Amino acid sequence: MTEAVLIRQEGAVRILVNNNPAARNAITMGLYTGLPKALAEAQADPEVGAIVLTGAGDFFCSGGDLKQLATRRELSLVQRREKLEGLHTLIRAIRNCNKPVIAAVEGGAAGAGLSIALACDMLVAARDAFFSVAYVKVGLTPDGGVTAFLAEFVSRQILTELCLTGDRISGERLHAMGAVNRLTDKGAALTEAIALATRLTTGPARASARIKNLCQHAYGADLEAQMELEAQHMVESQGDDEAAEGIAAFLTKRAANFVALRDK
Repeated sequence: MTEAVLIRQEGAVRILVNNNPAARNAITMGLYTGLPKALAEAQADPEVGAIVLTGAGDFFCSGGDLKQLATRRELSLVQRREKLEGLHTLIRAIRNCNKPVIAAVEGGAAGAGLSIALACDMLVAARDAFFSVAYVKVGLTPDGGVTAFLAEFVSRQILTELCLTGDRISGERLHAMGAVNRLTDKGAALTEAIALATRLTTGPARASARIKNLCQHAYGADLEAQMELEAQHMVESQGDDEAAEGIAAFLTKRAANFVALRDK
């Protein structure tokens, strides 16, 4: 049986590959279980500083398997909801991972594939890749948090247009909207994502996890709530060995060695 998630390591970067290339990496039941498991293992491994998520071959993810989705008409509402939770568990696993997760998108990300890409902390995309909410094309409504993720960087009017038309938008347009961190030539997204991830692996792991948490809450919190969360994380960081190392390195004009503190 084909492995749903391929795993390899480059330095301190863990690369997770959605492996269903014959179906443009459409989501499988194996991905629902395999990706959260792989993320948990990467999070627990002190040798992993950052994670890159990509698709096998030349496509990121085409979304849900429509042949499988067609059979859900026969299920009860409760049973359909149980099936849907597989996707939402996967999305939560990406969001809740305390290490940076970077999506490397070639080809396209459609439907739930777009949800997965936008759930990542950063996104690297080939300029010719396309992105589509897509659901309306087959009489379905968005899931996987995609409307929440899109609402972080587009107006209500643009969000509505994207969801009601299902039109494709290019990597270049998504970059212009602010959702793509790095835009590359075709075939170069994974290389660029690994380079970005490698840079992050040398940073302070616990401070980076706190920063990731702050960034995730920033769009839904009011100023007082966000400052409270900032205060909590700052006082934790001030007592951490990472801050002691970082401040000492700055004062003595040397490079900080945060990697040595990764498993402490």
